[in-house]
Amino acid sequence: MRVEGVFEWLGQVLGTVIRYIVEALSGFFGFFVTAGHDFLEGLSRTLGMDRSLLSLAALVIGLLLLVAAVRAFFRRAFISGLVWLFLGLWLLSWLIR
Repeated sequence: MRVEGVFEWLGQVLGTVIRYIVEALSGFFGFFVTAGHDFLEGLSRTLGMDRSLLSLAALVIGLLLLVAAVRAFFRRAFISGLVWLFLGLWLLSWLIR
């Protein structure tokens, strides 16, 4: 009977420790989820765009097109730089209200 009490106590202690670890990790990752949500909400509100996955993907693609334009201008490829620039600006102007 006495041995069963020890194992029951050990199980309760181990369960309590696991519960504290899970709650701490939940709070830690919840902080990052909240920060990411607030960042995307502020970004979409400032730009005046919808907060959808498609809009965010279009924003990233538009910014990558602008980066490609800048890189083309550094290579002194002005025609391709203008093409990338116009494509990037067209996509971003379509996206942002």
